[in-house]
Amino acid sequence: MKRYEVIAIIKTDVNEEDMSAIIERSSTIITERKGVIAKTEKWGKRRLAYEINKQKDGFYFFIDYAGDGSIVAEMERNFKIDDRILKFMTVTKEGAVTREGIDAEFAAAEVKRAQIRIEAENAAAAREERAASDSRPPRPSFRKPAPAPREDNTTKGE
Repeated sequence: MKRYEVIAIIKTDVNEEDMSAIIERSSTIITERKGVIAKTEKWGKRRLAYEINKQKDGFYFFIDYAGDGSIVAEMERNFKIDDRILKFMTVTKEGAVTREGIDAEFAAAEVKRAQIRIEAENAAAAREERAASDSRPPRPSFRKPAPAPREDNTTKGE
């Protein structure tokens, strides 16, 4: 088994149900051929770098999986047949290729995400605490006072 990533772009005029059906069909191809899906993400609608079939926008989705070359061939065959898919790209990836390895990789990534989230929450709480406990008087102004008007009783010409 090898590890693969596939990114595909769907036309934006396709409704949400059809987009989900395309992604589900791709997932089914992988699981029916004894592949293991590591991650499936919908990246949403994005502007294309260049126009493809008179389309300026596309809906991106991403699948990270482990499997055999026959899975890649079948997925690419389905993508070529489907007129709703503008472009796709499959890339061989380095990494764990067993179910246990993928699970361990996800567990480590989840721990890292949780740790980052906790650190961000702690930093926000510390900022709020500093702002609440910061009861210093307002900073003094270092501007020079305006000069007082002169009281000169003499007038010119006297």
